[in-house]
Amino acid sequence: MKSVPIDEEYLRDVLLELLRTPSPSGRTDAVMQIVGDRLTELGVRIRLTRRGVLRATLPGEGAPGGASRAIVVHADTIGCMVKRLKENGRLEVVPVGTHSARFAEGAHVTVFTDDLSRLHTGTVLPLMSSGHNFGDAVDTQGVGWHQVEVRLDEPVESRQDLLDLGISIGDFVALDAAPQITPNGYVKSRHLDDKAGVAACLAAVKALVDDGRSRPVTTHLLVTIGEEVGVGATHGLDEYVAELVAVDNAVVSEGQESREDTVNIGMLDSTGPFDYHLTRRLIGLCESNELPFRRDVYRFYRSDAAPAVESGLECRTALIGFGVDSSHGHERTHLDGIRRTAELLTAYLSSPLTFSEWDDRPTGSLEDFPSHSVQPAEPEPDRYPGRH
Repeated sequence: MKSVPIDEEYLRDVLLELLRTPSPSGRTDAVMQIVGDRLTELGVRIRLTRRGVLRATLPGEGAPGGASRAIVVHADTIGCMVKRLKENGRLEVVPVGTHSARFAEGAHVTVFTDDLSRLHTGTVLPLMSSGHNFGDAVDTQGVGWHQVEVRLDEPVESRQDLLDLGISIGDFVALDAAPQITPNGYVKSRHLDDKAGVAACLAAVKALVDDGRSRPVTTHLLVTIGEEVGVGATHGLDEYVAELVAVDNAVVSEGQESREDTVNIGMLDSTGPFDYHLTRRLIGLCESNELPFRRDVYRFYRSDAAPAVESGLECRTALIGFGVDSSHGHERTHLDGIRRTAELLTAYLSSPLTFSEWDDRPTGSLEDFPSHSVQPAEPEPDRYPGRH
């Protein structure tokens, strides 16, 4: 159950390639092609669903009942869509995924038309974007998607000019990532959620393939394309999956414990607690491998684990991630956090299921349920004798 060394140059290269490939929810084909090509280069078998979710399989020694495990990560990001072609030649947009227009203001964007050979660049601006014209009103205007517009880098002054460019209602608008890696290892970029998670997973897969040893359990890597709109891991896995670990960003902010340079383990998010046993198994792997980690609770957050369970998958779930400061805003993380997330994945995938005999079957008897011995609960004291 020791972790396997990570190829850090590979991690950086994959991370930058993913970040520079736009993939707002609903328009993810290009980035999924990259993910599929990277896995194929490693000799890993992949399959895609009708909707384009990718499942890669790393064969293991297997269990008698055929139980497997899954790592789930999402390649889609937040973005925008054209809602209206304005009479002033600018675009009204609505968000794809949940994010604030506050952080879209000033973003460089790419507009994708239905003509795949034509795309346009632009900038998201507040309606009052000139201090020389509006003065102090620039500081007092409201925040919201109805308060911003996209200025295209084209000589357009009317709705007809936009139509002549081939721009239509429903065109995707991608916020440019503009990734930077500083000399001391910080990564500044939009869409670290969850491109950094995908990079960590690919680096972990490469490490295990290069290591060459067999693993105790077959693992599926599921790369989803709709997590930002709530429909990520709704399909692509079967009833044999006994454990599922979601890899996503961890919240670095006031009142949170997560850090950018550690691996972070979610104990609870807005959908409820994660599995008691699997979560503590991951904590134990961090401790035994001397991987710096933090435990945290996230209030306004959900991951691919939620739609997997909601769609009927009966398995243990857990959440791990790299810390992101200003998530869904001006995001930043650290290469150490991404690498340590990948290292934890290698240790986890080298270990057996949390309860190998029990988890190998979909059901069992109450007497055999493992919590009877590992999660005891003492009865509460009888403070009110005679009242029941």
